[in-house]
Amino acid sequence: MKERFAGVLLPVTALPSPYGVGSFGKEARRFVDFLARSGQKIWQVLPLVPTGYGDSPYSSSCATAGSPYLIDIDTLIAEGLITPKEAEEYSCEVDTPEHSGGRVSYEALFYRRIPLLKIAFSHFDKSSPDFLAFVERGDFVDFSLFMALKESHSWQALSRWDIRYRKRDPEAIAEFVSENEELILFWQFTQYEFFRQWQALKAYANERGVQIMGDMPLYVSEDSAEVWAHPELFLLDGEGFPAEVAGVPPDYFSEDGQLWGNPLYNWERMREDGYAWWTDRLKRALSMYDVVRIDHFRGFDRFYAIPAGNTNARIGKWYDGPKEALFEDKLDWRIVAEDLGVLDEGVYRLMRNTGYPRMKILEFAFDGNPEHEFKPSNYDENCVAYTGTHDNATFIEFIRDMGDKQRKIFYTDLAAECRKFGISFRWNPSRIDSERTMQRARRTVIRIAYLSRAKYVILPLQDLLGLGGEARMNLPGTLGVQNWSWRYGSDMLTDGLAAELSELAELAKR
Repeated sequence: MKERFAGVLLPVTALPSPYGVGSFGKEARRFVDFLARSGQKIWQVLPLVPTGYGDSPYSSSCATAGSPYLIDIDTLIAEGLITPKEAEEYSCEVDTPEHSGGRVSYEALFYRRIPLLKIAFSHFDKSSPDFLAFVERGDFVDFSLFMALKESHSWQALSRWDIRYRKRDPEAIAEFVSENEELILFWQFTQYEFFRQWQALKAYANERGVQIMGDMPLYVSEDSAEVWAHPELFLLDGEGFPAEVAGVPPDYFSEDGQLWGNPLYNWERMREDGYAWWTDRLKRALSMYDVVRIDHFRGFDRFYAIPAGNTNARIGKWYDGPKEALFEDKLDWRIVAEDLGVLDEGVYRLMRNTGYPRMKILEFAFDGNPEHEFKPSNYDENCVAYTGTHDNATFIEFIRDMGDKQRKIFYTDLAAECRKFGISFRWNPSRIDSERTMQRARRTVIRIAYLSRAKYVILPLQDLLGLGGEARMNLPGTLGVQNWSWRYGSDMLTDGLAAELSELAELAKR
């Protein structure tokens, strides 16, 4: 029998921490231990990149750098780089008694975490052979210079920089480098510490039989090191600004579509060197993770372009992407394709020709259509089953928000699907709004996901815990402190939940 996997989707930011945001420290190891004793073989994380405007990990200032926010503070204390008093003084913890896990305050992180890391850097041995070798490799030259320039411009977006720096005038850049060597080296330090801590955490997980699935956004931010250092790789005008930006058109879920605002790739230019930038990006990702999920994979077949300056995504055009050409030499790479959204024959052909596992979302499966491709009984082996993603409501919130008619269809369809797997789901038509029934439906959906043919079953921790809308990770198309900020409470990973998941994994041979 082919190997089958069960796992949990949890952003590192959502881990408990006394310092305001999850990190690569002891709570991350505690979560790995929970996965191991629960029979879970995959920890899927969200992108670990530096977050930009709106705090989204899908709009980063660098596609290959790591977020300084995730560096573990206790590890820096143990290394003698900061004191407990300094850590407490710069703590970003926010008291939110209405939610047991607290919330990430990105505003607090922005103002406090970088100054704390600068204190650590002031005590760091910059002559360390390991650090010098790291800098010498040159992996983060563009990122470090970009961040130093951004800081010198009072953290303004690239579009508002002094034109000499924005357009990389050689004399201006050389002068800046000579006058800001220490600041540039600090940003190298953030990457050195990030990757050193991350590699130690990944090794800890792998030693316990847990693989890490990373997440790669398709696009980068307009305000990014890549757009600044390699403008030729993007569709920009003569002043360096995008004439069209990324997004998706209106659909069932949004009448305005989604306006992401990212610059679009110059695929014709990328084709000239065999998509070298993308190949390097994927290689870096696969050196960080055991498996990589690529977000919005359909954009490689065709991508939606919205005129810059539009306030929504209603008006736009479709253009051809690189299609299979980008992946011809990567068919055996450990990639999962997020193929959700507006699909057509081109996307289906791309998925067939690459052979990468596809995604199935259980929230959308039980609509009364027995042929729905997201129904577990219709899965083939080459897919990943989720109750929902970081962009969806939690499963309980999803059921609670249904109208009575929709919920009756959902329960009826779920019961029919359960019969195909030899399990029972009973419900009382006069009690369709019962919280007990909703939670039983959630547990039942998880069970049939495990029993399905899907190679991977990866469920958000919120759905394993049965949490509602207060635990939603992101509401697409919105900005606000609720997005990307949820954290679970340290007492939520119970022995009972571990035993339940372990039993399911053993039953389903995962």
